[in-house]
Amino acid sequence: MTEQQSAKEDRPQRSEPEIDSQQLWKLLVELGPLIVFFIVNSRAGIFWGTGVLIAATAVSIIASRIMFGKLAIMPLVSAFFVIIFGGLTLWLEDDLFIKLKPTIVNLIFASVLLGGLFFGHSLLRHLFGEVFKLTNEGWRQLTLRWGLFFIALAVLNEIVWRNFPTDTWVSFKVFGIMPLTMIFGIAQMGLLKTHELKD
Repeated sequence: MTEQQSAKEDRPQRSEPEIDSQQLWKLLVELGPLIVFFIVNSRAGIFWGTGVLIAATAVSIIASRIMFGKLAIMPLVSAFFVIIFGGLTLWLEDDLFIKLKPTIVNLIFASVLLGGLFFGHSLLRHLFGEVFKLTNEGWRQLTLRWGLFFIALAVLNEIVWRNFPTDTWVSFKVFGIMPLTMIFGIAQMGLLKTHELKD
């Protein structure tokens, strides 16, 4: 009996690391291209870094599809613009395009979210409705906050690339945007709990 009980106790303890490892792999797949971009830029410059970023982004999209079975919309849109603006950067030998990419992508996300909200639709409900169960007001506030946050990221990107050296902008892109996004997402937990639908 004691061996059976200990075996049962072991089963739930094994399931938790699997969930954590999957989330870790998702994070590594998303961060991988940015880390490679930072390393190559520091050693060989922005153009080599951009070329490697394009290749690493394509690999990360394929890896996400194979490992997790589906692709999230936002990383897919971001990858599309990495390839387009990164390609323009290499073709025209002008790093302006890769620097503008975060501004344009964040403004697109903001326009879609706030535009949908203007017409009475919370697009975040369609993206995360299976994950979070919120009231209509909760979805409205969450969509509004993320829309304004994307605008703030676009403005911040413009300030950094226009006023600081390229290496500083690369560091901001890699070590600034992602942590800020994660912190902002965690800060919305209070709103999620306040407007959560009860069974």
